[in-house]
Amino acid sequence: MSRTLVLLRHAKSSWPDDVPDHERPLNKRGKRDAAEVGRWLRGRDLELDVALVSSAQRTRETYQTLAGELKSPPEPQIRDEAYAAGAGDLLDLVRGVSDDVSALLVVAHNPGIGTLASLIDDETSDVPERFQMRVDYRTSACAVFDVYGSWTELDPGRARLVTFATPRG
Repeated sequence: MSRTLVLLRHAKSSWPDDVPDHERPLNKRGKRDAAEVGRWLRGRDLELDVALVSSAQRTRETYQTLAGELKSPPEPQIRDEAYAAGAGDLLDLVRGVSDDVSALLVVAHNPGIGTLASLIDDETSDVPERFQMRVDYRTSACAVFDVYGSWTELDPGRARLVTFATPRG
């Protein structure tokens, strides 16, 4: 069974004074971009089964905004362990997903999310933006992978990049 993994870096956030990093909200551009990510995903007919979302304010807002653009978004699973997670931690989260899930979205932070995308890429794709994915995983950047086998079997170099974009609103 083929599975779809979507790795999304949160949209652009604000840097208000005296606000802890975990509580930073999206800024105006981030809200526009998050909505555009939702439209971009909808345009690819991606029906998500599960959304694993970092507990940070900016990732929760990113998901809430993009979900408003989807036909039937899943309830987000807010995960503290995705905040400030490295690629290995995020990979462990993905490996813990049930095998009945065919399409998974992970909304998290850099450098973890970008490093995970580069780590799992099997390098067989001819997606022109692949180089950009590896060197500059910007806010709102979204990589979509085909994963063959179970989630627990996802290892480095075991997913094929289908598309990569940085939707802007």
